This record gives sequence, C-alpha cells and structure tokens, in this order.
Amino acid sequence: MSPQAPGSALPACPVCLDAAPRFFMHVDGRSYLRCDVCEATFMSPAQRPTADEERAEYLRHRNDPADPGYRHFLQRLSGPLLARLAPASAGLDFGCGPGPALAALLGAAGHVVSVYDPFFAPDTAALARSYDFITCTEVAEHFHAPAAEFARFDALLRPGGWLGVMTCFQADDARFAAWHYRRDPTHVVFYREATFRLLARRFGWRCEVPCKDVVLMRKS
Repeated sequence: MSPQAPGSALPACPVCLDAAPRFFMHVDGRSYLRCDVCEATFMSPAQRPTADEERAEYLRHRNDPADPGYRHFLQRLSGPLLARLAPASAGLDFGCGPGPALAALLGAAGHVVSVYDPFFAPDTAALARSYDFITCTEVAEHFHAPAAEFARFDALLRPGGWLGVMTCFQADDARFAAWHYRRDPTHVVFYREATFRLLARRFGWRCEVPCKDVVLMRKS
C-alpha cells in the first residue's frame, strides 16, 4: 500500500476519536498516522493483521510464567500497583496471554485475580463483573479500537479502582522507523505519556507514571 495521498480521507484517531489525524510515516510497507490531539501514532486500519495472523504471532512469543526474567519484567507494573492496593482486592488481568504470569504474581500477594484474553482465555463472564483493579501489560499496543477498550475498563472498575498499563511509550520520532516495538506486526497503536494523561482527564482518572513505560490510573 502506498502512503496516504494528501487530501484523501483519513480514519479518525482510534484512541481519542479525533477526526483529524495526519499522515506520519510509511515504512516497511506500512502507513502510520499521528493524532496531534492525544499524540498517539497508529497503523493504517487497512493494514492491521487479521485475528489469525495475530494469534500466530502471539504463539511465537516466549512468555513463560516460570521464567524469573519474565517475572522480573512484570514486576515493573506489579510492584507499584501492589503498593497501592488494599488487601484481598479483586482484579482482572486483561489480555493475559497463554501463560497468565502477572495474575499469578498478584494472586501470590493475596489478591483474587480473574483473567481474560480474546485468544487464550475468552470466557466473557470475566467481563460481566466489576473490579478493584485491572492490569493490561503489553496489550494496549495491540488494540484495534483503544477508545472502546478504555471505556470498557472505566465501566469495569469500581470507584477508586486502579488501571495499570505497561507498554513502550513512543518518544523520538526520528527513531520510529527502526524502533523494535514498531516492527512487531501486531503492534498497531503507540502511546506517549501525554496520550495517557489525556485519556485520564477525559475519564476523570488520576494518572501516575511510576517508572518508564508504566502508567497507573485511578478511577474517581
């Protein structure tokens, strides 16, 4: 697919739903757009992978719950989140993947954690309950409709509940083409810290960035 022609119709931003994103870059056969309202960058919707292509790519990932290195990686989110949770909180690990390591970490700390993943744990009963916290680790970059997913999180969270998101924040535009995170074909949307702060304002959430690539947002 060639780059978007100037003056042709562009899709709305999938994160904030603003109707005026602009063409940003064409690289490796993919076109990317930028929203100047929320600062998200996203792949052209016509080039997003199919569900079968997504699942095949996820199965190539090696996220072993027993791997100490992977568990240490997840502690970047679990550590600051656990410091903020009341004992025996009820949570949802959204997009848990085939090996829900984060749910196990949080469960070992005394919390009750449900899991949901459209490919590997598709029981939608988990989406019919409310929660004290929701985790979303290395998942938000895969969302084809992030605005709808964040609205879902707001509906699922109890008042005072926490949403914890971990995803690589996009920083330097000059390095976007070579960025390892962009090269994963299932990564279709990229956020900046400013993107999450705008989302938090729109939902009335409090927003904290406790460490690199981790954001915690608390529902009023």
